Amino acid sequence: MKEIFITAQNLCEAYHRALVELETRGEVLDCGDWNQKQKECAMTIHIEEPVSEPRVSKLIIGGPYDLQRYLMELIDGLLDFKINEGWDYTYHERFSQYIPYVIQELKRNRESRRAVISIRNNEVDSKTSDPACMQSMQFFIREDKLDLMILFRSNDLPEAFFFNAFGLIALQEKIAAELGVAVGTYTHRSNSMHCYEKDFAMLSNFVKAVNEKALEDLSYNYRGDWDELMEGEIPGILELAEELRAQAGKKPVVS
Repeated sequence: MKEIFITAQNLCEAYHRALVELETRGEVLDCGDWNQKQKECAMTIHIEEPVSEPRVSKLIIGGPYDLQRYLMELIDGLLDFKINEGWDYTYHERFSQYIPYVIQELKRNRESRRAVISIRNNEVDSKTSDPACMQSMQFFIREDKLDLMILFRSNDLPEAFFFNAFGLIALQEKIAAELGVAVGTYTHRSNSMHCYEKDFAMLSNFVKAVNEKALEDLSYNYRGDWDELMEGEIPGILELAEELRAQAGKKPVVS
């Protein structure tokens, strides 16, 4: 499999470079599980300053509502109640119980290499048609900064990567604050970074935009811009979550 390594200063730059690399260097092959072709490579994306601006790409599928909802699902477990109600897992359910261990371990030894969380649950993932794509996360404190390294077995670049990375960087930022250190580098490895055939035209259009426009024309600042738009979506997201809880026969969340 072709191996591609990308390094960039911020998330938008990294995402845009990844789109170009997959489009120009990815290999087209069959994807029997989804009855279509895919363009694929192995890809590692290393971001030097993951919380620097610009932080939101215009080349994503969704808006402030979608990004805020994803943050609330990933970090707060907004839809964890759907486990065994149509969902086999959520990432939040897989990692949240181990965050206290990560914090305790890095306080015990700031040079530790043990602050690892395994996301894959072989008992569940070996028996489902939709196993977890994220496999593990590892946290390091180096040079008084919290670095995060993520491993995916499989990652859809145009449809999923940006949301995944944005949410995990937000988690990294939260844990760094609890540890009293700055945010360091973010490294996102996918053993199969891909785009499905149904999205080939979209990928090509994204790459055309990247090649023709400057970064500032294809991105937004998060702080002081999209963060406010996203916060404005929170009441509607909570209302939807309560409706879904009621449909699933779950008790409402008491605020």
